[in-house]
Amino acid sequence: MRPGKIGGRVKRDVLLGESSILSDRIAVVTGAGRGIGRAIALSLGQQGRRVAIAARSTAELESLAGEIESQGGQALVVPADLSVRSVPGELVARVTETWGPVEILVNNAGIGSSQDPRPLVDFDDEFWDLSFEVNVTAPYLLTKLVLPAMLESGWGRIINVASINAKIPSLHGAAYIASKHALSGLTKATAKEVGDRGVTANAVCPGVTATLMNDKRLEYDADRTGQSFEQLEAAASPLGRRLLPEEVAALAVFLAGDEAAAINGQSFNVCGGICFN
Repeated sequence: MRPGKIGGRVKRDVLLGESSILSDRIAVVTGAGRGIGRAIALSLGQQGRRVAIAARSTAELESLAGEIESQGGQALVVPADLSVRSVPGELVARVTETWGPVEILVNNAGIGSSQDPRPLVDFDDEFWDLSFEVNVTAPYLLTKLVLPAMLESGWGRIINVASINAKIPSLHGAAYIASKHALSGLTKATAKEVGDRGVTANAVCPGVTATLMNDKRLEYDADRTGQSFEQLEAAASPLGRRLLPEEVAALAVFLAGDEAAAINGQSFNVCGGICFN
């Protein structure tokens, strides 16, 4: 058997080449209105994917859609509050009716500790439940909804945006830390079940990233520790800075392509070197 062949035949969908870059595969990105989700959606659109962008803010989505389309991409705006249990089904139905089955799912929407940071003994139970609804249950439901079509076609990519806090904890963010651990577990469970059918599932674990969510967290930590925002920002990683959303997006977009066909069930750090496991 010659190199580049599987079972005596060329396996075209795992070869490098222009087919991956120019593909118009259908992608869904949640939490696409800002930050990492926005960067992922924009990059997918630039590569020729049809990108359904979901978030709570219609204005942010419309702005992003305009940018994607101005660069030659296609965007579908789907306002969505993923804390509502029926919304994942409505989102997938809207995309399927408009374009067809979802081929790339990026579960990026999340609620961070910055929204209500507290010590565990003072933690708000309702916020705990809300965090798990958005950070775990919504990705679970979306994955469950898109998998049948992916398995039928023999191709699919699921990328879960977890966090470096799925590996190392931080103070006063129990719900975020626990839910991101759960999302990492969901990634592995999915990968184990579907990897032999052309569908992969992986997680991206960003470190401290320059987003509005993280701005609020650093402001809280500055008040708590007495350090300045700038000091905390410089200490965010061995790079001496926070990460850029585009730096995280680059890995997520690679995992969404044909070239990543052999990568499955992994949780990749994009953290500037603050974690090595």
